[in-house]
Amino acid sequence: MIKLTEIDVNLLVVFDLLHQEKNTRRVAERLGVTQPAVSHALKRLRALLNDELFERTSEGLMPTALAMRLHSPVADCLAKLQETLNRPDEFDPEVSDRTFNIAMTDIGEIFFLPRLLKRLANEAPGISLSTVRSHNVNLKQDMEKGKVDLAIGLIPQLGAGFYQQRLFVQRYVCLMRKDHPLSSSDFELDDFMGAKHAVVVAKGTGHGVVEEQLARAGIVRPVRLKLPHFAAVPYIVSDSDLVVTVTDKLAMATQDRFGLKIHEHPVPFPEIPINMFWHRRFHQDAGNRWMRSLIFEMFSE
Repeated sequence: MIKLTEIDVNLLVVFDLLHQEKNTRRVAERLGVTQPAVSHALKRLRALLNDELFERTSEGLMPTALAMRLHSPVADCLAKLQETLNRPDEFDPEVSDRTFNIAMTDIGEIFFLPRLLKRLANEAPGISLSTVRSHNVNLKQDMEKGKVDLAIGLIPQLGAGFYQQRLFVQRYVCLMRKDHPLSSSDFELDDFMGAKHAVVVAKGTGHGVVEEQLARAGIVRPVRLKLPHFAAVPYIVSDSDLVVTVTDKLAMATQDRFGLKIHEHPVPFPEIPINMFWHRRFHQDAGNRWMRSLIFEMFSE
């Protein structure tokens, strides 16, 4: 039995062309090789299949019975292989029912998802989204395996093997209810230090920089509530006298709905780069490219 590992695909290409042209010189011209190279390939095929395959006649090289029987399935396989290797972009968002898994924080969900879902409902109604929390080595592995399509945020651990694209930068601001006793003030550092605070300790994200920066500056303020995530912040702040340090994107996305007031932060913080990441294995994936392009178009600044 002949094994596929014993076959050079180029030999099958020569076989197909010889069946068409019935002449080694014309086959050599079509392939851009020498005539002896075609003859050598035919010799290898004859040895492999234990058949002459083509016999010289007054009309040129004519296929043997075996060659005639083999040609149609070989030609079909070559055509399918050619089509597969030169596949068209098969992703059509209008009819796709693909689910995209995107790693993002709860801030990302609040900021990105409402607008993104509205756009998808109009342009790609069958597409679904699933957000995931996946940190450090797990995120790397999940993206490498294709379990997570994209990641958005400040994610310094995604380095080698990943592409990234800047969407925007975020600033930190202070958020409080509109009728907070300090809402109409200039909100200086003394006001900040005297106010009661809620603090978000979001492990696995870059937001730990807030507490680190305040500690380095020796700034102490009374903390009345600690939370592991940002999603509950607008609800709590809107109905209390607590002040919270959040990103400007979260503040702008929630201020009108919850009746909140944004103040510039009295402590200078570095801006936060928010990037979109994807693994290089899926750089050419048509669906991944489409979703990346859509997110960049909608949210890049």
